[in-house]
Amino acid sequence: MNADAEHADWGPFGRPLFADPEARALSRVGVVDIGSNSVRLVVFDGAARSPAYFFNEKVMCGLGAGMSETGRLNPEGRVRALSAMRRFALLADGLGAAPLSCVATAAVREAEDGPDFCDEVLRETGVKVHVIDGDEEARLSAQGVLLGWPGSYGLVCDIGGSSMELAEISGGKVGKRLTSPLGPLRLMDIEGGKKAREKHIKDVMTGLAKTMGAQRDRLFLVGGSWRAIARIDMERQGYPLHVLHEYRMDADAVLETAKFIEKADLEALRQACSLSSSRMSLVPYAVEVLKRLVQAFTPADIAISSYGIREGLLYEQMPQALRDRDPLIEACYFAEAKDARVPGFGRRLYRFVRPLFENAPDTKLRLVKAACLLHDVSWRAHPDYRAETCFDNATRANLGGLKHGERLFLGLALLHRYRNKREGSRFEDLATLLPPEQQAEAEILGKALRFGAMLYLSDNGTAGAQLDWNEATRTVRLELSEHAADLFGEVAESRFRSLANALNAKTEVRTS
Repeated sequence: MNADAEHADWGPFGRPLFADPEARALSRVGVVDIGSNSVRLVVFDGAARSPAYFFNEKVMCGLGAGMSETGRLNPEGRVRALSAMRRFALLADGLGAAPLSCVATAAVREAEDGPDFCDEVLRETGVKVHVIDGDEEARLSAQGVLLGWPGSYGLVCDIGGSSMELAEISGGKVGKRLTSPLGPLRLMDIEGGKKAREKHIKDVMTGLAKTMGAQRDRLFLVGGSWRAIARIDMERQGYPLHVLHEYRMDADAVLETAKFIEKADLEALRQACSLSSSRMSLVPYAVEVLKRLVQAFTPADIAISSYGIREGLLYEQMPQALRDRDPLIEACYFAEAKDARVPGFGRRLYRFVRPLFENAPDTKLRLVKAACLLHDVSWRAHPDYRAETCFDNATRANLGGLKHGERLFLGLALLHRYRNKREGSRFEDLATLLPPEQQAEAEILGKALRFGAMLYLSDNGTAGAQLDWNEATRTVRLELSEHAADLFGEVAESRFRSLANALNAKTEVRTS
């Protein structure tokens, strides 16, 4: 079979690449980010295109605290960072993730004793620390965003403890980029209080905007301080889905949340949002920067990205063919291969349910495809809890390339894969985030999965069963081969009727 024919056979998303040799080389990748505020180890595992976080540990060291006065790394932070690096090096060996890719950013590159610290890390752990400049930091953060949003357009803003980076992304490429001293740890050291800070932030931001030029696309926010502000915005609005990746805000929300933070009891707010004390201490300074950032660049909308420099290091190692893949579909292929009872059946199930979505756009078909691939990965859960396990996996799992509404659509479809009705489920609290027509469409998909999963044939899957949907006559027809006819038993017939009820349709069954 030639390449074009093979691609067509797999459908619009192509065959999975996670098992190809170049991708398998990325099956266990360890990266360390030595920042001005924290030192973090992440070990990525499995479906490299949509990273699975096999291990993730952060130590809040505060290496950059007080550097404005001393010009040196914070002594206590340096001791803590070295201790963390010793632990991380041992963990990497134990987890099969050595050698580590390790980068250090603003604090280490600017500190007088930064080179000495890097030498000490190498001497005591064997880990080579690559000190990157602001331009490279911006590029890697932008690549992390591209890992989650292939082909995106917009401005990436990564805030750390001692610096803030900007990078343009367009059509899957990183363009113009800048670094600035607008990290919260530096702002804390500015004399003159809030008024002096605001003037400094305004002056720096004006220069950044002039150099970067007009930015009217999406603003992608990368960094722990931005995520903390987004979590507080969720708290302010009573937003029920506490998934920070792809959380959306606008300029008005930023201003309202800034006012909310100014008036709040910060300790009570910290506890309500499950934020660390060290992170919460930076939030008032970071929100001052965010207000000015939004005013200077007036983005079309704002998206929180949980992917940044560490994911950018992984993206750096990917072959282009893997970079070009849909992160959601590639992750679902991997999940099916790893956890489903019958790996490969999801592909056939997709062909079976496809007639129900004949005129659907590609944005919807990718969700249909994802649901088919994930329809059986939670089978090990207790039968009484499979529906909600599926829903939680879809809505809260680390899956790239999913808006919150798409997470809910996928979760609801998988809930209906195992459960006829959603009343009494956790979905009820999230219902307002998905329009009624999409809720109904997800129910149809879920019930089609529930029915189609009963028609498995060991030789060629659902080739002996085919659905046909006539919207004009509101008829859903099932065509069965003689070989498959006995699969259409009482339970299967009941599930077919349930699907028809969701479609508000009559049924027709033919055997040939």
